[in-house]
Amino acid sequence: MPATNSLKTLVLSSAVLGLGGLSSAMASDGYSDDVVRIGVLTDMSGIYTDLSGEAAVAAVEMAVEDFGGEIDGTPIEVIHGDHRNRADTGASRAREWYDSEGVDMINDLSNSGVALAVAAVADEQQRHAIVNSSSNIGLTNDACSPYVTHYTYDAHSLAHGTGKSIVEDGGDTWFFLTVDFAFGIGLEEQVSEVVRDAGGQVVGAARHPLDTTDFSSYALQAQASGAEIIGIASTGADAINAINALAEFGVTPDQRPAALLLWYDDIASLGLETAQGLMLTNAFYWDANDETREFSQRFYERTGRMPNMAQAGNYSSTMHYLNAIEAAGSDDSDAVSEKMRELEINDFFAKGGYIRPNGRMVHDQYLWEVKSPGESEYDYDFLRLVTTIPGEEAFQPLEESSCHLLDND
Repeated sequence: MPATNSLKTLVLSSAVLGLGGLSSAMASDGYSDDVVRIGVLTDMSGIYTDLSGEAAVAAVEMAVEDFGGEIDGTPIEVIHGDHRNRADTGASRAREWYDSEGVDMINDLSNSGVALAVAAVADEQQRHAIVNSSSNIGLTNDACSPYVTHYTYDAHSLAHGTGKSIVEDGGDTWFFLTVDFAFGIGLEEQVSEVVRDAGGQVVGAARHPLDTTDFSSYALQAQASGAEIIGIASTGADAINAINALAEFGVTPDQRPAALLLWYDDIASLGLETAQGLMLTNAFYWDANDETREFSQRFYERTGRMPNMAQAGNYSSTMHYLNAIEAAGSDDSDAVSEKMRELEINDFFAKGGYIRPNGRMVHDQYLWEVKSPGESEYDYDFLRLVTTIPGEEAFQPLEESSCHLLDND
């Protein structure tokens, strides 16, 4: 399908469009093509569509609308496309958008393989990409770029949140059910490192294809391993199917599942009866405070669902990008990169957040426990806060990054 058939342009108010009477020279001095164009490249039809998809597009559109729909009289447009969970499709679409569609920044990027592929194109084209829906820490290591920002979470923060907490609570032996691509493998590696550093043991792993529906054989392998903890290094429908299979086929009384990337949406799908007691690390929860509730209510009115952390991150990162453009007085990629790293992030998503030279946005993460049905007092009341993980502890220390932009000698 040609890209233009899948594009969705944000309809600007007539007041904004009326600014077209301003001299084009004034607009083009600072803004390429007399427009700031943002592309949301996401999963619109596959396994991660409930975690990103149309809701990711809505979050970016909300940010643009809240910003005012224009910068110094230059309109802001939002388009979107489906990467189909294929790295080659994502890279091809990104190249087309940057080359032919005048896209200045691509957001969301669910699926780590897609995110890594698009990051390479963004670096080559010297255009921005912001990753909110993928975890692979290569984005701020060997695949880092001045134009790529890893914003919401990553495998390191998940491992040092959920994984570390479970090990400290006595979960010493682990077996992994891992989705067999960059996201799952990277997450398994990160958690395995945490387990071993804490004196624990990884006794094995079973890797499954993306979008697996029958987990019976994997559940039996996990059971036979005798491991105390069954680490589920997958997400979305794969994680839901794995957790349901473990409940159906049974793990021994001495075993318990650990969902290493569990989304708010996944809990809604599983139900509290099945999900209760699971620990998860998330950067955002709709019911955390008055600010998160205000944003989430507006998001719910627009989409019919509460936002997850990536959707909240899509909004926050888009707003940060637009603030950087405004501060730079230009959408020039290098000028915007500099401002993105200068400006602190203080909104409903993060307090005191900042972007490191390697592109990692540092902010607090939170360890949550899923409530039991009896503890839930109202609709969507799913999580209990266990602890706050300061950003500097949650994310990989900068001196350990292999990003070529750093001088770690």
